[in-house]
Amino acid sequence: MNHDSYDNTYIAGILNSVKTIAMVGASANDVRPSYFVLKYLLAKGFSVFPINPGQAGKEILGRMTYARLADIPEPIDMVDIFRAPAAVPGIVDEALRLDPLPKVIWMQLGVRHDEAAARAEAAGIKVVMNRCPKIEYGKLSGEIGWTGVNSGVLSSKKPLMRSGFQSFGVRQK
Repeated sequence: MNHDSYDNTYIAGILNSVKTIAMVGASANDVRPSYFVLKYLLAKGFSVFPINPGQAGKEILGRMTYARLADIPEPIDMVDIFRAPAAVPGIVDEALRLDPLPKVIWMQLGVRHDEAAARAEAAGIKVVMNRCPKIEYGKLSGEIGWTGVNSGVLSSKKPLMRSGFQSFGVRQK
């Protein structure tokens, strides 16, 4: 797969299919990007499990924080990686030991590791690199356009209403 560019249907398919997300590198610091993304994804109805060994056993935004992926008490659909690229191979190895396997490995903005991505894809896991699910959700749902940002997505279709604060959901093309 070409990870330099993603089709909107690929990203929309992922965001519409995942329900549980493990956020590796989640921060309790409310000025860190991972905190904002965690808060946003929770507001959109995703069940997000923060992973941060230094915060394990404590809560971040009301969610119990775990030290490792294997500590999460339920199956995970997506692993969202908020760590430096050098940490990605170990995180992917840990994800590949989960049973069942996650559907998606998502690497945040600035995070890319082609070798680890290839191993995940060989195991049947979809991969997204150098993207933010908060930004992609906002772009594909039309929310980002509310602030005057050109999302590149035009539609004359009535938005699909979902529960939550001003959440139209991600459009499937």
